[in-house]
Amino acid sequence: MSAAPEKAVAGRLSFLDRYLAVWILAAMALGLGLGRLVPGLGDALAKVTVTGVSLPIALGLLVMMYPVLAKVRYDRLDTVTRDRRLLLPSLLLNWLVGPALMFALAWLFLPDLPEYRTGLIIVGLARCIAMVIIWNDLACGDREAAAVLVALNSVFQVIAFSALGWFYLSVLPGWLGLEQSGGLGSPLLERSRELGGVSVWEIARSVLIFLGIPLAAGYLTRRIGEKAKGRAWYESKLIPRVGPFALYGLLFTIVILFALQGDAITSQPLDVARIALPLLVYFALMWAGSMALGRSVGLEYPRATTLAFTAAGNNFELAIAVAIATFGATSGQALAGVVGPLIEVPVLIGLVYVALYARRFFTARTPLTEEDPAHV
Repeated sequence: MSAAPEKAVAGRLSFLDRYLAVWILAAMALGLGLGRLVPGLGDALAKVTVTGVSLPIALGLLVMMYPVLAKVRYDRLDTVTRDRRLLLPSLLLNWLVGPALMFALAWLFLPDLPEYRTGLIIVGLARCIAMVIIWNDLACGDREAAAVLVALNSVFQVIAFSALGWFYLSVLPGWLGLEQSGGLGSPLLERSRELGGVSVWEIARSVLIFLGIPLAAGYLTRRIGEKAKGRAWYESKLIPRVGPFALYGLLFTIVILFALQGDAITSQPLDVARIALPLLVYFALMWAGSMALGRSVGLEYPRATTLAFTAAGNNFELAIAVAIATFGATSGQALAGVVGPLIEVPVLIGLVYVALYARRFFTARTPLTEEDPAHV
C-alpha cells in the first residue's frame, strides 16, 4: 500500500514532533552529561521522593501522561472492555509471558552476575503503566484501548507484584536447581515479609500517583471542556494547546532520569552492556510477538499496536523504587533497573517507526486522519 497518508501527516508536524527521536537521544545525552559533570546532582535530585521515585521524575511523568489521557474519548471505553481478543491476550502477555521471558533471559545472559540478574527480573515483573501511553499515541494506537489496558495492568500490579516477585526470585530458582548465592541470598530473603506486605501499599500508592492523578485530570478536563464548549471545540482548540506538553514532559523526565544515574552508567560501561543485551532481546521478542499475536487473532492495526506496546513496556519507576528500597541506591539491582529505561526509551521509539511501517500489513487498515497522533 502507499505510504502517502503517513507522509501527508508528517508534513503537518511541528519541528519538535518531526525530529522527536533526535530530541530523545539528545535528552538522554544531556542527562548523562549532567549526571557525570555536575558533582552531587544525582544525590540532590534523589533527596525528595514520591513513593521512592525522585520528585522531579514524578512531576515529569504526570505532565507527560496528562495530555494523552485528556485525549481519550471515555464514552468509547465500553467498546474496549467487550473486546476479548484484546483483553485476554493482554493479560496472558503481561502476567505470564513477560515475567517468564525476562526470568529466562536474565539467567541465560547473566548467570554469573546475580545482582544484575535480580534487577532485571524485577523490571520484568513491573508492567508498564506510564510511558507506554506515549509510545502508543506516537504509533497511532487505540487511545481508549491503551487507557483500559493500563488500568487493568495497574490493578493486577497491586495484586500480583509481590506474589510474582516471591515466586520468580525465591521459589522458581529453587525448583529449577539454579544457584541463588549473591542474588537474593541476603537482602531480599531477609525482607521477604516486607515485600509481601508493605510493598503492596507502596505499589498501590505508585499506581494512584502515576496513573490515578493524570487519569482523573484527563477525564475531568474532557468532561468539563465538552460540557462547556462541545466536543468540536475541545478537540480542535483545547487539545492542540495541551498536547505538546506530553512531549515536553517526556523529554524532561528523560533528562532527570539519566542525570540521576549518569555517573553510575558512564563509569560502568561493560556492566551496562551486559545488562542491555537481554533487555534488547526482551523488548524485541515481546513487541514483535505481541504484534503478530494481535494480527493473528484479528485485531486491527490500532489495537494490535496497543497490545504490542503495553506488553513490551515496563514500569521502570516502580522497578527502580523496589530495587532501591530493598537493596539500596548503589546496588547492582538498582543499576539494572536504571539501565531499563536507558534501553527501553530508544528501542521503543524505534519500534514506533516500525509499527507505522507495519500498518500496510493489516488488511483492515484505518487511514490516518487529522486526529491521528503520528508525531514521528
